[in-house]
Amino acid sequence: MSRQRIALIHGVGLDGSMWAPLREFLEPEFEVQVLELLGHGRRPKAPDGVTLGELSADIAGQLQPGTHLVGFSLGALVAQHLARFRPDLVSTLMSVASVCARTSEEHAAVMVRLASAASDFPATVEASIRRWFPEGSCVPKQVIKETRAVLQRNDPQSFLACYRVFATADAEIAPELPRITVPAHAVTGELDPGSTPEMSARLAAAIPGSTYSIIQGTRHMMPVERPQEIATTITAFIKEHSHVR
Repeated sequence: MSRQRIALIHGVGLDGSMWAPLREFLEPEFEVQVLELLGHGRRPKAPDGVTLGELSADIAGQLQPGTHLVGFSLGALVAQHLARFRPDLVSTLMSVASVCARTSEEHAAVMVRLASAASDFPATVEASIRRWFPEGSCVPKQVIKETRAVLQRNDPQSFLACYRVFATADAEIAPELPRITVPAHAVTGELDPGSTPEMSARLAAAIPGSTYSIIQGTRHMMPVERPQEIATTITAFIKEHSHVR
């Protein structure tokens, strides 16, 4: 019997390397496909004004039907768009550290970060590292160093184009969430200030039949902070909703 396929979609400014710790726990059981968004990793630059639909269409061209989608942060918005408009490709939807229907205050905060990235990209990199890995983080220093290097390698204009999608597309996809029909689950960290537990609750409430869970004591970068717990969450969810046992 062939193994089920999981596709992993990273967040803005990152690349497929962020999934390395998680893959160790998934690959014994699943076929794992790591996808990179336009403007990231080895992919072509993202055009100015790129949309969520365009990022999603690019990913759709790399997917096979019946794939279990796992999206992180911006990747979660892309995964939600695919689950809504290309359900033929999506078996289940897992949104990791996703934003959802930001309040006016939450929207204002992310727009400040977008403006900061436009004016001082290197400072934005360091602000992200401090937000994700505060003093005393349990994440190995080498992983933090490698994450900083990935962020620094970004083309600033591609980063800004994709960050603008991250900052605004939750409002675009929100009205479509009730039309998602595939099994869905959202998971975020208790201490994530940008993709809050309240957002995962909103997401689960909006998607029919969706559930959500919170991992205690974690921040945004759960796939590197608690990879085993995220893998356990993903595996249990897929087994619960899979016809192949």
